[in-house]
Amino acid sequence: MKSLSIAWAVLAGLATCIQPIVAATLETIRDIPSDGYLHGSNFTYPFPLKVYTFGSQLQKLEMAFMDIAPTVEANGKVAICLHGKNFCGPTWEETARQLAGVGYRVILPDQVGFCKSSKPKSYQYTLQQFSYNTKNLLRALDIEKVTLIGHSLGGMTSIRFSLMFPDIVERLALVNPIGLEDWKALGVPYESIDDLYVSEAASNYSTIRAYEQPTYYVGHWDAAYDVWVNMLANIYQGGEGSTFAFNQALVTDMALSAPVVYEFAMLRPPTLLLIGERDTTALGKQWSPPDVQAKLGHYDVLGKQAAAAIPDSDLIEFPDLGHAPQIQEPGRFHEALLGWLAG
Repeated sequence: MKSLSIAWAVLAGLATCIQPIVAATLETIRDIPSDGYLHGSNFTYPFPLKVYTFGSQLQKLEMAFMDIAPTVEANGKVAICLHGKNFCGPTWEETARQLAGVGYRVILPDQVGFCKSSKPKSYQYTLQQFSYNTKNLLRALDIEKVTLIGHSLGGMTSIRFSLMFPDIVERLALVNPIGLEDWKALGVPYESIDDLYVSEAASNYSTIRAYEQPTYYVGHWDAAYDVWVNMLANIYQGGEGSTFAFNQALVTDMALSAPVVYEFAMLRPPTLLLIGERDTTALGKQWSPPDVQAKLGHYDVLGKQAAAAIPDSDLIEFPDLGHAPQIQEPGRFHEALLGWLAG
């Protein structure tokens, strides 16, 4: 017992020492090359790239992000776009150009564990932690109010962010967000993080395309989609691929364990749901039994249910589109988004 007490004392002392070191790294922002290798990614980003260095969970971490200025007279508003699990900040490129073209300043971050941001070997992933990291980035940039736009997992995170920090979010746009249903309650069996890691570590161009083609693009494939598949596949195959795969396993476990569907009535900002109705995305669907699979991922129903539950919401549906309408049909998507923002 005495040795155990000594061990705990040593650990407590280390934590006391580490905290000032981590705190000293807070609020540092620097410019970096958009085409360089960083945290396992060598993808060339479409806008000037910055890194926000900060402390989280007794670690020094970095969030890569792009900060795009308006290309017309500024309207005084800031939009921040949160990417999905299988995407990075650059997949918002066309949306950023459209928003900047009507006066918005646009922030495109890579969340911790993704893309050109840090990939910690140990991290407690939660939607709350993603939200805190995002809020602290905004604070470091002296941004007090935002239009928040989130796709897929980024949409789920945007919901949590809006619930946690309602005074920051002026308007909320959700693009085929996951979390519109509680997969566990519908019967998705638990998959261990170890098993999730094995699946993630096997990811490559072929497996990613095979997953995305039916759900994201309704069976269609365009050569332009290869850019985003290769962006992701290269991280899995890169120098931090194993850590990235483990991070992604932790993120999947996080999303499965943190339903937001029961809190829609608490959302306060005006909210737009942009839903590709032919989307069938559902976490855990691939390892669920057939009777459970049949219940999951019906976005033609889920979008309407969410709109009915969110107090101040509008719903725009795309009957022929899948999980990524902003990529599949950018013209129609941005006409709808910008029209709502201007309304």
